[in-house]
Amino acid sequence: MDHAEESPTTSPVSAEVCALLKTLIGFDTTSHRSNLALIEYVRDYLSAHSVDARLFYNRERNKANLFATVGPTQGSGYVLSAHTDVVPVLGQDWSVDPWEAVQKDGRIYGRGACDMKGFIAAALAQVPRMLRAELELPIHFCLSYDEEVGCVGVRSLLGFLSEQAVKPKGCIVGEPTGMRVVSAHKGKLSVHCRVRGHASHSSLAPRGVNAVETAARVVAFLADLAQRTGVEGPFDHAFDVPFTTVHTGVIRGGSALNIVPNECVFDFEIRHLPADDPDAYLREVRAYALQHLQPQMQERAADTGFDFVELSRFPGLETASDQDIVRLAQRLAGDDALHKVAFGTEGGGYDAIGVPTVVCGPGSIDQAHRPDEYVSLDQLGRCEHFIGRLIETLGTPDFK
Repeated sequence: MDHAEESPTTSPVSAEVCALLKTLIGFDTTSHRSNLALIEYVRDYLSAHSVDARLFYNRERNKANLFATVGPTQGSGYVLSAHTDVVPVLGQDWSVDPWEAVQKDGRIYGRGACDMKGFIAAALAQVPRMLRAELELPIHFCLSYDEEVGCVGVRSLLGFLSEQAVKPKGCIVGEPTGMRVVSAHKGKLSVHCRVRGHASHSSLAPRGVNAVETAARVVAFLADLAQRTGVEGPFDHAFDVPFTTVHTGVIRGGSALNIVPNECVFDFEIRHLPADDPDAYLREVRAYALQHLQPQMQERAADTGFDFVELSRFPGLETASDQDIVRLAQRLAGDDALHKVAFGTEGGGYDAIGVPTVVCGPGSIDQAHRPDEYVSLDQLGRCEHFIGRLIETLGTPDFK
């Protein structure tokens, strides 16, 4: 068992949670595909319990966010937030069908089991109990699309919440944390760079502008920048990776060895501490490329240079320990400590519109995005218990 899933006691999980999770895993909601089948299933599930859901579609109307309220329609309440999309399985060596949930050895395997359909299943299974409790404050469901490609889908949902006269008191994002309460995570800025070179025969290489070699110099600059932040900081040692990181993940260029390549593209990211400014790092990279390299390129060919395009960004999260949502989540989880993590979530977006947020959900981030992704039954049980305690907290005195 991963260290993030260790628990001094076991928490039994209901059959309803397991059944719902197996159904949700069966929907292939890889980010490049539609999530509507899953969203419509959840909408119909809620409707069967007389809970109305509102959908927020993308421009192509092949994806949607879902917002639903259980309990009184007036008042602030709390958000249970999750994304519905998952990362691809292409090229991964799975021992089970990633879209056919398998339960064995105290675990449920399948794509999205921990990231993050387990949380959705645990929350949905509690809807009947929420209704019986006659909640004094509402519980809101916020399910999003396209989180895995930069937290871009949730924006319409955040826009809707920001326009409400009364905002939720707090938000719990159910990303896998081993049911530990996370009060802070890093933000992210991702950038696409296109290097425009000038082609020539490789025997006449000095007459061309080699886009691959030029791109490599920028990538090396990024690597040096990453090394610098690791040595000089700034640091926050409460994070599992205590400094801002810089990483180049994709590079493509060239067509044949005997041709000086006229184009090369690469993607890089800056995962920054909440208080650190990613744009300051980007300005350094752009200055090196545009002021140092580009003049040399254009001495040979005027149409050469760089194009930088922002792919995505989301803010970091840092919720103060004295916020009500932090103390509530700690009480529900039985976890007095606070944790900070390097991975990002939609939590920073909620916080940015004035909804204090924590991250707490079943499973380990070590399992996310990997083949044979799984969540343990104990973790699902602990999540179900967590949400049950939230219901008890918000329910009428008679229910308690």
